[in-house]
Amino acid sequence: MSSPTDLLPRRESGRPNVSPLSRGALAAGVVFGAIAALVFAGFLNFVRLVPEGVQATPPPGDGIVALTGGAERLSDALRLLASGRGQRLLISGVHPETSERELSRAQPDYAAFARCCVDLGRRALNTAGNAVETRRWAESHGFRSLIVVTSGYHMPRTMMELAREMPTVQLIPYAVVTDRLKGEPWWRDWPTAKLLAIEYVKYVAAVVRVRLAPRLAKTETAEGRGTPPACCV
Repeated sequence: MSSPTDLLPRRESGRPNVSPLSRGALAAGVVFGAIAALVFAGFLNFVRLVPEGVQATPPPGDGIVALTGGAERLSDALRLLASGRGQRLLISGVHPETSERELSRAQPDYAAFARCCVDLGRRALNTAGNAVETRRWAESHGFRSLIVVTSGYHMPRTMMELAREMPTVQLIPYAVVTDRLKGEPWWRDWPTAKLLAIEYVKYVAAVVRVRLAPRLAKTETAEGRGTPPACCV
């Protein structure tokens, strides 16, 4: 004869029945969340590397290199040259069709130093190419220390590329802080946040290439563009 408890529905024992699909989705979610957290942490660390505010006048170097990409970079580099912070100035990454006359019109201070102390580098195609061009220029003049002029958000990647090409040369960063980075905090301004995010992706790609790839190939510079001006050899 059955007891009253035999008539009650039996509970299933053990762990709840979860389908393999649900377990896979949960695992994928955990992995994706961990990757997203690592990426965001890396981005925040990159932002800390970006200089902020007005930069102090750097100590003198043998030479000065300015990477093209903004009028402020050239203005600051010429000002440093005029103050005797370096013997010569290399403007790296100048477009092949840009004439010295155009530079003089855009930068009135340029003409005063063009013949004696300024060299134009026209072969670099990107930041890695800037590093190759700068190394050759520094070697040709026997420079052992360089002031590096570029935008603040571009400085971490620039310094890494230059240090790779010139491990024995002292590199002195002088960041040009644009008006965009002088305003509100980056997280309150979408264009600024987007700019930093794009540069962070480029920085990570450069880190991977610098650590895993061999020395930069000649394709990083426009070797086939003909003979550069005598000032830049």
